[in-house]
Amino acid sequence: QVLMSLHEMFPAVHAAEMAVQRNPRSWDAWQTLGRAQLGLGEIALAIRSFQVSLHIFPMNPEVWKEDLSWARKLQEQQKATKTESVQALAKGKELVPESIPDYDFESDEIVAVCAAIAEKEKALSAAKTMVIVSASGTVETVTEQDNCPATPDETLFIRAR
Repeated sequence: QVLMSLHEMFPAVHAAEMAVQRNPRSWDAWQTLGRAQLGLGEIALAIRSFQVSLHIFPMNPEVWKEDLSWARKLQEQQKATKTESVQALAKGKELVPESIPDYDFESDEIVAVCAAIAEKEKALSAAKTMVIVSASGTVETVTEQDNCPATPDETLFIRAR
């Protein structure tokens, strides 16, 4: 139970299985095993463990009301989810979407376009062109010169290359 509270489900199942092996007539060991199996998502195994616990101690209301009823609800939800997914797959087969074309990203045309974009970016960065948007909202495109690094307006709002 401590391992389950620490969310260590595999060791918890292993420890509960060892407890059941040591004392197969311990209803609480079977209950703990069922809870650990639920933690792993093994609903059918958990239901079986809860049933063994009830077989040993049939008057335990905790196993009846909490554990077994919860596991059965989970099992019903799991079955409903599987049914919905099967129906969705069946509908999906009826409505086959058009296949997406396979693009060749290493073709000569794509490489040429990338090279052209790179050359254009290189030319823009060499010209040191800036777009200046001032706080008043005016937009200016300025080519910076080596001897004049200052911006034309001291109320600079956004600067981008």
